[in-house]
Amino acid sequence: MTTNHLLEVEGLSVQIRDASGSRPILRDVTLHLDGGEALGLVGESGSGKSMTARAIARSLPKGADATGQVTFHGSPVLTMQGADLRQYRRTGVAVIPQDPRSAIDPVRTVGDFLSEPLTTFGGRSRARARDEAAAALKEVGIQNGARVLGQFPHQLSGGMLQRVMICSALLAGAELILADEPTTALDVTTQSEVMAVLNDLRKSHDLAMLFITHDLELATAICDRIAVMYA
Repeated sequence: MTTNHLLEVEGLSVQIRDASGSRPILRDVTLHLDGGEALGLVGESGSGKSMTARAIARSLPKGADATGQVTFHGSPVLTMQGADLRQYRRTGVAVIPQDPRSAIDPVRTVGDFLSEPLTTFGGRSRARARDEAAAALKEVGIQNGARVLGQFPHQLSGGMLQRVMICSALLAGAELILADEPTTALDVTTQSEVMAVLNDLRKSHDLAMLFITHDLELATAICDRIAVMYA
C-alpha cells in the first residue's frame, strides 16, 4: 500500500455484530484523496456511503468492526489510540453531517460550540476564541457573527447551522472534510448557497473533501473525481 496520498483507503470492510451473528456492511472499499482535492462518493441509499465516512472518522456504531487499511498522512487510522486518535479527530478530519442539529448541543450557544475547542485545546483566552469564531463566521457568509455567537441552535435556520458546522471545521484547522449529504435537508436556494460557501472555502484553504451524495449532477459540478458505490 502506498502512502503518497493525504487519505488512502484500501480493502476497507465493515461487519456489524448483533444477536443473530455478524453481517457485512461494507466490502473491500478502496479510494484515495490528495490535499485540496474533492472526491464525490455517490450511490443509492443504503449502499454504504455514510458508513465509509464513519469508518474513516473512527466513529462506527457499537458492534461494528472495520478491517482493511485507512491511512492519513501515512499513519494507520484504524489502529490509532489515545492522543494520536484525539489529534486526528480534532485537527485531521472534520465531519459535516446531513443534519447539523444532531451535532450541536441544543442547550449551549453557538459561541460555546465554536470557541470551546479553541480554549480547551488551542490555549486561547475566551475573548480571543470568540473573536476568532466571529471572524470565521464572517468567512462562511454570516456577517452578524457577534449576535449569532450568542444564539442557540433552535434560533437558527438549517442553512445557518450548516454554515456554523463549516465554520467549526475551519477553526479546527482540519485538512480533510467529510461532507455527508450536507444539503439534503435544505431548500434548493439555500442548498446552492451552502454548497458555494463550502466549495469556495475548500479551494481557498486547500482542503480535501469527501463529498457524499446521491446527486450525481451535484457531485460532478464540484468534485474533481467521482467514486460510485453499489450493492
